[in-house]
Formats: sequence, C-alpha cells, structure tokens
Amino acid sequence: KKEIVFTPEGKRAILNKLVEAEGFEKFLDVKYTGTKRFGLDGAESIVPALEQIIKRGGALGVQEIVLGMAHRGRLNLLSQVMAKPHRALFHEFKGGSFLPDEVEGSGDVKYHLGASSDRVFDDNKVHLSLTANPSHLEIVDPVVLGKVRAKQDQHHCADGNRRAVMPLLIHGDAAFAGQGVVAECFGLSGLKGHRTGGSIHFIINNQIGFTTYPRYSRSSPYPSDVAKMVEAPILHVNGDDPEAVVFAARVAAEFRQQFQKPVVIDMWCYRRFGHNEGDEPGFTQPLMYKKIRAHRTALDIYADRLIAEGVTTREDVDRLKEDWRTRLNEEFEAGQSYKPNKADWLDGRWAGKKSGWQLSENERRGQTGVALETLQHIGAEITSTPPDFHAHRTIQRFLDNRKAAIEHGGPIDWATAEALAISSLLYEGYNVRLSGQDSERGTFSQRHSVLIDQENEARYLPFNHIAEGQGRYEVVNSMLSEEAVLGFEYGYSLAEPDALVLWEAQFGDFANGAQVVFDQFISSAERKWLRMSGLVCLLPHGYEGQGPEHSSARLERYLQLCAEDNMQVANCTTPANYFHILRRQLPRSFRKPLVLMTPKSLLRHKRAVSRLGEMGMASSFQRLLLDDAETSPNETFVLQADEKIRRVILCSGKVYYDLLDEREKRGVDDVYLLRVEQLYPFPLKGLVAALGRFKNADVVWCQEEPKNMGAWSFVDSYLEWVLTQIGGKSKRARYIGRTASASTATGTMSRHLAQLKLFLEEAFAP
Repeated sequence: KKEIVFTPEGKRAILNKLVEAEGFEKFLDVKYTGTKRFGLDGAESIVPALEQIIKRGGALGVQEIVLGMAHRGRLNLLSQVMAKPHRALFHEFKGGSFLPDEVEGSGDVKYHLGASSDRVFDDNKVHLSLTANPSHLEIVDPVVLGKVRAKQDQHHCADGNRRAVMPLLIHGDAAFAGQGVVAECFGLSGLKGHRTGGSIHFIINNQIGFTTYPRYSRSSPYPSDVAKMVEAPILHVNGDDPEAVVFAARVAAEFRQQFQKPVVIDMWCYRRFGHNEGDEPGFTQPLMYKKIRAHRTALDIYADRLIAEGVTTREDVDRLKEDWRTRLNEEFEAGQSYKPNKADWLDGRWAGKKSGWQLSENERRGQTGVALETLQHIGAEITSTPPDFHAHRTIQRFLDNRKAAIEHGGPIDWATAEALAISSLLYEGYNVRLSGQDSERGTFSQRHSVLIDQENEARYLPFNHIAEGQGRYEVVNSMLSEEAVLGFEYGYSLAEPDALVLWEAQFGDFANGAQVVFDQFISSAERKWLRMSGLVCLLPHGYEGQGPEHSSARLERYLQLCAEDNMQVANCTTPANYFHILRRQLPRSFRKPLVLMTPKSLLRHKRAVSRLGEMGMASSFQRLLLDDAETSPNETFVLQADEKIRRVILCSGKVYYDLLDEREKRGVDDVYLLRVEQLYPFPLKGLVAALGRFKNADVVWCQEEPKNMGAWSFVDSYLEWVLTQIGGKSKRARYIGRTASASTATGTMSRHLAQLKLFLEEAFAP
C-alpha cells in the first residue's frame, strides 16, 4: 500500500482552500439568509481536490479544462477554483445582471451561468471554462465533451494524444445513477468520432437526492457503478479526509493523462442543509439530519489534525478565517457598485462575430454562390477514386452519374447539391463535421461520403482529397443515441464557430429523443447565456405512407420554439436552395442554429432537381420560391394573368410536388403555387410583395401534416398580417390538408393515399 504523503506546505494549501470554501458558504448564509445558493457545505474537500487536478494536469500537459457541473457548490467553485471575482457574484446576488447594460438577453439564475479564466501553477497556464447549463441534470455532460473535442481539434491533437484538453465533470450521486445520458456519455468515450481522451468524473456523493435516500434512487451499491460499463477505475474516498480526496484527484489526473480513458472519483460526504437553503430536511430525514447537526465540519476536523501534527497553530487557523472574512467583506462592498464591463461571449474563436440584433438585411443573406468552374473542378475531384481502389459496381455508377451531371450543368439532385455545398466549404478552408446514425452512407443510401474498397474494406473519403490546404471533413456513424450525440455536436459548435457542424437524425421522428437539447440549449442558449451556435440539424420529414414513426420530424415543435430570431427553420424543395442554406451558415458574420426538414422520396424525385447555374456566383438562398410555371425554363405549362388567378396555394416542403403533379393532371391554369422555403425567420416582406400581385385570389395554406401539426398554427397569424397589408379579396388564409390527428400519420398505405387524394381534391376544387 502506497502511503499518502503531503509536505507541510501542501497541507497548509489544503487547509487554506478549506477555509475559503467553508468561509464563503458561511458568509453567504449570513448575508443572504434563505436565498437559494445550493451550498457546498459538507462537500468542501472538492475545492482543494479540483485545485490539485488543475495543478497536476497542467504539469502533465493540460492546457485547457472544460468543466460541467450542476448547481450544488457551483458558486463556490466559480469563485474559489475559477477565480470569478467575488464582487461580480455579490452583484448578481443583489439582483444585478451578468450582462453589460447595452446587451440584450433574458438572462438566467446565477447557479446556471458559465465562466472562464486562466489559472497559473508553477508557470503552467491552464485555461478553465465552465459550461452554462440548465437545471436538467447531467445534460451538460455531452455538451462539455463536444466542446472538448472541438478544442482538441483546434490544438491539432492527434487521436493517440488528446492530453492538451481535459473534460472535468462534477455530478451529484442521485443524478449520476439516475440519468441515462451519463451512460450514453460513457458509451461515447471510446468511439473514434466522439472520444475525448478520457474524462474525469467527480461525484459529490452526499447520500441524498433532494429528499430521496439512495436505496430508493438506485439499484446498485454505489452511484458510480454505471461507469463499470467501460471498466473505468473508480476511486471511493471519504470527504472528511481532505488529504485522501486530494490524493484521489491527483491519481485521477495522472491516470487520465497516462491512459486517456475515463476515471471516476466517488467522494462520500453529506449535505449540511436542505436541498436549497429554504428547505427543511428534517421532515423527511430526521435521523440523518440529527447526525449531521452534531457532525463537525471537514475544516474543523482537518485543522485539529494539522494542529496535532504541529503543522499549524490554532491562532494561525483563526487568522486565516478572519483574513478571509475581511476579504469577502471588501468584495461585498465593491459588489454594490459593480458593473460587468464586457460580455465575454465574443472572445477567442468568436472574435469578430456579431449578435443577431446588430444585423443588416444583406448580412442575413450571406454570399453563398460559387463560380461554376470551381464547382466543376470540385465535382471532378469528389467523384474520383485512387487507381488501385476497388469500388462497388453500383457505387462506381453513382460516381460516374454524379460526375456527368456536374460536368453538364445538371440535373443536380439533392445528395449532389449537399456534396457540392460541403466540398465547396472544404475547398474554401472550412472544416465540416457530420454525425448521425448511418450518416456516412446515408439512411436512404443517397450520400456515400465514405467509399469502401470491395476487396479489403479500406475506407476512402473523396471530400478529403479536393485541394491542398483544404478544410477537414469528418463524417461519423454515431452510436445509436440521440440525446448524447446531439448534445455532443451542439457542444462542438459552441467551441468552433468556423466549422459546419451537422447532426442528422435517422428519421426526423426520432429527434425527440433529444428534446431537452433542443429546448434548453439550441433554441434558448443565446438569450439565456449569450452562447451562439451554428449547428445544423438534418431531420428527414415527409408523408409517404411509412407510418407514424417514419413520417414526421414534428415541424410544429421547432416552430413553437421560434422567437426573437433565435434560430432558423426551413423546409426546402430544391437542391439549389439546400446548397445555399447549408453554405449560408458559415460566411455570415453571426451564427444561428438551423433546423432543416430534409427529404426522403424527393432524393430520387425526377422533378426535385436543380441546374448548376442556380448555385453560381449571382445566386443565393430564396426564402420564397415562385411558381415553376413562371420561373422554370423548360416549363410548357402557362398560367393565367395575375388578375385572373382565382387561388394562391401556399405550401412548404414535399407537398409542393404533389400539388404540381395534380395541377398538371387537371390542366388547371388559374391556381398559383407559392412555396415558403424558410418558415422562420418568416419572410413577411417577401410574401407581401408576392401575394400583392393576386388581389382577386383566395389564399389557402396546404400541408401534408395533420391540422394540429405542421406549420399551419404557426403561419396562420403571420398570413393574416400579410393579407391585411395587401388589402385584397382574401382576409385570412384557409387551411387545406389532413384533419387533426393524435398520431402523426396513418399506418396503412391505402389510407395514406386516400387522405392525399382528398386534400388535393379540395386544393383545386372550383
């Protein structure tokens, strides 16, 4: 057995950190009695332990640590470990905002906010960043891992050496055992596309979850047992023995740096007060709290030990406490007049980016067209394979067809438009990361961005062989999880604004397995925490008779989350528009998440094609698309003059092609089809101009989703405003589509076709 030996200086350093940790909580308790702070009381040993991880990690090559934690002890760690100025915290306690006056945002409670700082130990500088998180326990874990992976890529960490950036996650015992996302994160830990070279997990095991005992909240002996799924070493340690805790922290840091695998510290301790400071634990745990009230603090126990060892004296300990109280009092006074001097969210990689509320119309559009010669050059490269590569026969035909289409200027199908969007960004030097279930090939066998040699299974990625100095393309077949994987990709996009980061659902229907990430992060993080993201979510969506689990990405849910220009939601119908909306994410001066309904049957639809010219220099994303009869050069179908148009059908997505075919079948020439390609931010001005031409027409909204789903409830009030501006015959848009339904779709093809026939009939009825 190796003995734990600390020098007298080391012991005094631990003592000092305990004085700070306990003194901080006591100070808050006096100044803000009863205010929620989720104190660290009973678990103070974590403070010297984290210091040790930073110090030892720094000595072993760690340059950056990304932390994630819940509310318990957060304010203490922010100020004592991350060196957030106490005055700033006291300013927030007083009800002040963490935002400078000129910055917009809704803000959040103080125990959710992130922070960053640099700490120096022995000339090793370590950058610390604490990720902002919601109250949804453990969901910040994958976000931290994604941020770490992005930072490792920025440090050019090779796969065998990810030591420079370390993920450090702090958990509660009940949540670590209870939340499935923890197991999902361990599931990611060894995978090529998601590994981070080992994470350190520190469980504050206070043996209670709010009011629930462990025997009711987990089925295994220890809260850390879930980590056994990857055979991670687990160090159980007594929180009343600070030297043991600090030693465990040191071992964990050394293990991670040596083996680059996850490691867990399970610190047994207690929670001195209720779950929050207004809570009475005696109602539910009377005996436990009788014991706790009689129990001395870790600081008292350790101070007595050091006095007995002759390392310090009672007077020294009292002086340390007094000096610390004096310092906190000074900071408290300074906090009364404290003003946040600048928001920190546009630093580092984000320097030069703007917030959404500072933008002009032109900046929103972005420059997305690419010279045709460039596209053709790229097209030739991405359809070539090395001379000794044995491609599958069908794949070779796929590549040859794609090459010919690009050479001849069209027809460009959906997957080719995506390939050109991604490869042109790579050509311009941006990195692209695409992750999702079976995303390398594509669920619908449309993408084929990784080619497999038929004789030896060697992998070849044409996108990584376009030009010298190009960006890097990383495509990942993810594990079979939505929540952790989407959280990870979101985290990646937080740390790397200059890469196109895409997450693809197998079908859009399954994205709700990650609903927390959409609700708590993607849609609201910029307003709550000033954290921007350019993440793209590709959600296959469309009614083709495949039943209730393979038809709907639940477009309505994403639209309901839209406000204050927080994100973009689109349902495109042409490959060219898809090309532009993907490319638009990067050249602009700001970042917003993009939720895209993507096609399934349209991937191979004869009419869902574009010309290469529609991706050329002068072209850009079109939020509205006019009727093909008007704009398509090969259309023979002629519409009536504007004043003779009796109906305008507004629609979005795949249903457009159903309407187009039906109109031609019927030979109707007085119904105009207008597509809304981007549903949010909603193109109000464009619609006023487009619909203003048809003053005598009635206006309908047609969708394939049931009435209580899809975009109808969202667009209805917008359309009412537009029609009021125009002052034509129509005052409100009428709904045409499937009737309201509890299930997203019917399970039988015959009923699916009958429903389609019914609403198409209504759409063109005189």
